[in-house]
Amino acid sequence: MLETSARLLKLLSLLQARRDWTGDELAARLHVTTRTIRNDMERLRRLGYPVHATAGPTGGYRLGAGAALPPLLLDDEEAVAIAVSLRTAAGGTVAGIEETSARALVKLQQVLPPRLRRRVEALRVYTVPERWAGPSVDAGVLTTIATACRDHERLRFEYRTYDGGQAVRTTEPHRLVHTRHRWYLLAWDLDRDDWRTFRVDRIQPRTPAGPRFTPRPLPEGGDVARHVARGVGEATWRYRARVIVHAPAERVARRLPVPAEIQPVGEDRCVFEPGSDDPLMLAGYLAMLGEDFTVEGSPELAAELHTIARRFLRAIGS
Repeated sequence: MLETSARLLKLLSLLQARRDWTGDELAARLHVTTRTIRNDMERLRRLGYPVHATAGPTGGYRLGAGAALPPLLLDDEEAVAIAVSLRTAAGGTVAGIEETSARALVKLQQVLPPRLRRRVEALRVYTVPERWAGPSVDAGVLTTIATACRDHERLRFEYRTYDGGQAVRTTEPHRLVHTRHRWYLLAWDLDRDDWRTFRVDRIQPRTPAGPRFTPRPLPEGGDVARHVARGVGEATWRYRARVIVHAPAERVARRLPVPAEIQPVGEDRCVFEPGSDDPLMLAGYLAMLGEDFTVEGSPELAAELHTIARRFLRAIGS
């Protein structure tokens, strides 16, 4: 009986790990016969698990969705990864999930074996999370957009522009992109007949969703992150600058807090054109690089850098 119960747990774990399995594949994994697999599937159904079977040469088994959820079977690395993700979510860029994440983490810790619970607890005690002070994204808005992307349904939304105005956009949503601090939507704008990148914290969806659409080929050969970085770099900011950084492009890309299209200029220099509605914020981004740089074509940014430099010198008594 113990052997059968252990095999059923392994079988559930396999069904959770992949969408479709043939009977031969499951039998080979568990070192049993296909007849045993059929009997085990019948046991799972009697226990309330929605196991679907299809006949024929390409038939197999699939764990469907239902009211009776199977137990969550995780290996050590998966359990720790989920705990880390939940703890990170409590101080992240998505609003309204801090308390929910904390509750889920408590439930997870209660079922973890002692050795994993100690690892997760050590991570909690000795990690100081960085709180994000910028604009956050509503969790409901994020899931609404993700659902429209998944179901290929048109999405109409009110969009707050950089200058505080409001506009209604009708789009075919394709992908959500998360940078280190912001969420972006890549969508085909039906009114402008072109790809556009939208900041999710400025989106207020209108429901219900529109009709279904046929997905278009993604730009940049499917490199969505690169396309979004370029779109953000070309956005209509109030202030822009051309910045030459005296460091390799790869190193600068890792340190930039916002996405940007960075062009290498030799082995130890690169150039990019950041923008912002606030020159002080733009100066702060550049200061965070930790590299020497030269600013071209932005008197507002230059003036802000002078102000910051004088303030720092006063701070050390120079």
